[in-house]
Amino acid sequence: MTTLPTGKRILITGGTGQVARPVAEALAEHNDVWCLGRFGAEGVEAELAGKGITTWHWDMDDLSGDSLKGLPEDFTHVLHSAVRRGEDGDFNAVAEVNAVAAGRLMEHCRTAESFLYVSTGALYARQTLDHPYTESDPVDGVADWLPAYPVGKIATEGAVRAFARVLGLPTTIARLNIAYGPGGYGGVPMLYFKRMLAGEPIPVPREGQNWCSLLHTDDLVAQVPALWRAATTPARVVNWGGDEAVGITDCVRHLEALSGIEARLVPSDVTRETYRFDPALRMSLTGPCRVGWRDGIRRTLESLYPEHVRN
Repeated sequence: MTTLPTGKRILITGGTGQVARPVAEALAEHNDVWCLGRFGAEGVEAELAGKGITTWHWDMDDLSGDSLKGLPEDFTHVLHSAVRRGEDGDFNAVAEVNAVAAGRLMEHCRTAESFLYVSTGALYARQTLDHPYTESDPVDGVADWLPAYPVGKIATEGAVRAFARVLGLPTTIARLNIAYGPGGYGGVPMLYFKRMLAGEPIPVPREGQNWCSLLHTDDLVAQVPALWRAATTPARVVNWGGDEAVGITDCVRHLEALSGIEARLVPSDVTRETYRFDPALRMSLTGPCRVGWRDGIRRTLESLYPEHVRN
């Protein structure tokens, strides 16, 4: 497994989120880490500062780039995880804001050794539920559960590829699967568990089950340095998920066994679609994961909902 870098100046966006915050906190111990964002949640900026992280107010909606003025330009590594997801359904705004923000950031950090953009597997054209998606599979940006989201990611990947070539900036585009772990809200598995606690229905396919490649926080953090080292010009695209194929229904059943709480699985035409990744390319770059999904789910549940874990 990769050793975390030391003595670097690192810029991270989305540093208050499920993906980037654990990375920022892990790297801050031996590096000069800056987090960019709006920091709307009360106390979060002070929490990051308490970890030795420098914060800088940056709004992705600022298409002029003025909010980057005065920010140092000598970062050695960049992790761009911030995203406008598009819950309002404004496809044009999602495409423009995300693509322009990424371009502005890459231009500002054009001398960096490596730029890592966090994309998504949700942009792949849907095939069979258990299809192992590879980096060369076709994309279409269709996601009934959040329609604008993958469209914004496709637009931003285009901008990132263009700026990587124009600036000669070594870049990795990592298409993330489902990240989960004890930090933040716990990831998608814990969203399902909250539904279980509330007795709410969990939509599942009418036949079969959705499959994914769960990636525990510990493995995500450990793999970031390898993805930085893998950066190339033109940009390298890699699927970023765990080693194991995981059925979502199987995951929910595991949560039932751990907690004794019953899940209301309801067959539906519209579900939160997930994607199983072929891990071959990512494993060649980062090595194998260390956290198995069953143990990872148990540890996450014990951390966030200890009162609901069976002895």
